[in-house]
Amino acid sequence: MSDRIDVRKTYKLYIGGAFPRSESAYSYEVKDSKGKFVANAALASRKDARDAVIAARKAFGSWSGRTAYNRAQILYRIAEVMEDRRPQFVQSVVQSEGLSPSKADKVVDTAIDRLVWYAGWADKITQVIGNANPVAGPFFNLSTPEPTGVVAVLAPQESSLLGLISVVAPVIVTGNTVVVVSSHDRPLPAVNLAEVLATSDVPGGVVNILTGSAATIGPWLAAHMDVNAIDLTGIAGDTTLATDLEVAAADNLKRVRRAPAAEPDWTLDPGLEPMTAYLEIKTVWHPIGV
Repeated sequence: MSDRIDVRKTYKLYIGGAFPRSESAYSYEVKDSKGKFVANAALASRKDARDAVIAARKAFGSWSGRTAYNRAQILYRIAEVMEDRRPQFVQSVVQSEGLSPSKADKVVDTAIDRLVWYAGWADKITQVIGNANPVAGPFFNLSTPEPTGVVAVLAPQESSLLGLISVVAPVIVTGNTVVVVSSHDRPLPAVNLAEVLATSDVPGGVVNILTGSAATIGPWLAAHMDVNAIDLTGIAGDTTLATDLEVAAADNLKRVRRAPAAEPDWTLDPGLEPMTAYLEIKTVWHPIGV
């Protein structure tokens, strides 16, 4: 029996629930932790970023209008599909991060568990950070959280699956839509996640995944007038780029989650801050007895 030639995959972008090729028509080689060629990934351009923002904005009204319970169901469904495709995710983590299969299996476990954890918070976060405020007058004064809008996320460069889930899940569970720039050197878990999203109950446009360079795409997302917030976690330690993106975001009053000095330990309890970072507090006064 003769040896077969491997069928190499060229991964596409994930925008608006579809898998388009990059407008630039460029792709780049993805190699495993040992430098061996694995696949090609689309190299997203400025136009691709704009298209992703348009898709995210289009999806925002419907997604934010869903009940928190329904968003919880959908995040749980993502976890279910990931569980079904566990071997694929384990393999992609092994290739991308150079972990042993047993350690990669634990990473996948934690990523799936984190989705379930955030799903559980969907219909509880309002009760925790919302308030019925005491006022001196015949009024009800109620403060409730509302989603910020379209959030751009520069995903962690090292933790290609757990870190990715940890920055995307809190954005969408609270009713926002997201444009994600995946890890440049380790995009395989992100494109596998895109395939999961496309076959689960997530509406098109809620999550949009771009593969490419955060340094190239990030400035356009930071300056985009229809992006309401940006997460700079993926450029941890790059103070020059982080400062440039913060300045660009400040020009249009964009909410910024600042880049950490080093990539966090994603196995730790994330707490509520990743969710509250992209919530606005709306306070309503209503006369008593009316």
